[in-house]
Amino acid sequence: MAWKFSVLVVANVTATSDELLAAMKGKLERGACDFTLLVPPTGGGQEGRDAAQAGLDAALQRMRAEGLSVEGKIGDPDPVAAVHEIWDPMRFDEVLISTLPTGASRWLAVDLPHRVEKLTGVQVEHVVAEPPRPEVRTERVARRESSGLLTPLTAITGKRENP
Repeated sequence: MAWKFSVLVVANVTATSDELLAAMKGKLERGACDFTLLVPPTGGGQEGRDAAQAGLDAALQRMRAEGLSVEGKIGDPDPVAAVHEIWDPMRFDEVLISTLPTGASRWLAVDLPHRVEKLTGVQVEHVVAEPPRPEVRTERVARRESSGLLTPLTAITGKRENP
């Protein structure tokens, strides 16, 4: 039986990022590797868990389409608590944490990579990913008719006259 690495991946907003996917593929260069994607919800309550589940589903679909062996789990909203709940040194060999850049990341503000490294006692690799860009839609605005200098009066009279 060949040795297989097992990596715990912790991500939320960046779970579908190109940077995280590239880091995961890089792990395969050492040999066979299984991944567990842990997504701590950013919001509280059922709404936060539903959003995390949608993100997890999208990330798993993309990762599996790239040939990665990955399973997923929603964790505690506190990422340190989420890692603490799932961590099993007999199951995982290392941790990969994906965050937004400094300034935009709440996880970096609480020093998550170093805290998880102390908690687990294993190597923690930190991946910085750019935030997903929302799709921008543009449409042409219809030209309004102009009444020249009398334009302000058209609101009163209700008439539109062309000059």
